[in-house]
Amino acid sequence: MTEQQKNALLPAGLRDVLPPDAAFEAEIVEKLVASFQARGYDRIKPPLIEFEEGLLSGAGIALAPQTFRLMDPGSQRMMGVRADITPQIARIARSRLSGAPRPLRLSYAGDVLRVRGSQLRPERQIAQVGAELIGSAAPAADAEIIAMAVEALEELGIEGVSVDLTAPRLVPAVLAAHDVSGDSAERLRAALDRKDSAGVRECAGDAADILTALLSATGPADKALAALRGLDLPDGAAKERERIAEVVDLLCRAVPDIRITLDPVEHRGFEYHTGVGFTIFARGVPTELARGGRYRVLDGVGNPGGERATGVTLYVDTILGIVAGPAGNRRLLLPAGTAAAIAAALRGEGWVTVAALEVAGDPADEARRLACSHVLRDGAPQPV
Repeated sequence: MTEQQKNALLPAGLRDVLPPDAAFEAEIVEKLVASFQARGYDRIKPPLIEFEEGLLSGAGIALAPQTFRLMDPGSQRMMGVRADITPQIARIARSRLSGAPRPLRLSYAGDVLRVRGSQLRPERQIAQVGAELIGSAAPAADAEIIAMAVEALEELGIEGVSVDLTAPRLVPAVLAAHDVSGDSAERLRAALDRKDSAGVRECAGDAADILTALLSATGPADKALAALRGLDLPDGAAKERERIAEVVDLLCRAVPDIRITLDPVEHRGFEYHTGVGFTIFARGVPTELARGGRYRVLDGVGNPGGERATGVTLYVDTILGIVAGPAGNRRLLLPAGTAAAIAAALRGEGWVTVAALEVAGDPADEARRLACSHVLRDGAPQPV
């Protein structure tokens, strides 16, 4: 390997995005954000790096293992490169926008950087688009965020969108009511994650019947909710059941054709959520397109009684893999010396103009060499 080749290498999980993919990614990102803005979600732009204690406060602490750290030469304080944008939005909501009217609707787009990728997503630099609704505990807020994400995806032409709901606080409410804690709770949680009914019965004690019934109450939302309504749940779990039922009802009204499934015991990836969580899929796509749910915006010193919020993050890499690719090439080669007014008029008609810097032998050959589909001849674009 030559020295030049070595210098061109990038760390694992990082890549250059080349033409036309970079422009196409930017176009999709802007369409998603525009969809959110059209629904009242004002755009916000947090910094790429900030002080570690702010970045990793509240729910952001879950991202500590994925956060790159560096020393700020000026303040001599540790900083972190964001691994997710949601904690930054929470920080801004409780500080810079603490006096803004609630509910606060914010949208964002930007890259995040993570220490390591996953098996499904080996990339470490990831483009994120998302939205947060802060300051409302109403089920209508959960439904609004989910419906908005679904509609934004459908506006890109994605078909067969479905939503998988979960209630990550439901099982803990059952465990608390039956005094299941410590090692027993951890073993039980692992058995529930494996969907292992025998393992659940082995360590659930008095909660075994309810928990195994919850395992069975998985599938299409209408059937799952019917099964849940047949259970005698403790008060806290019953409240979670009623809340998710209301969210399902609101979603069915907002997006009548959407397919909704429910898994009341799923919590992986939702460990820090405080209410309804969701994952969005599309037919024939094995990985998720978006994920989100309810959480709390903690106050400045980490107290748990902060504002209630719900939000969604869309995975741009997955979305790019399933939407229609870049539009056809409309690059037009302008002969050297073409008047600026002519070039401007052509751009106004939708052409991408590429100006020849010197007279070429055959304009058509030069157009092909520069990846242009047309060349300007006799005042009009001609295909090459």
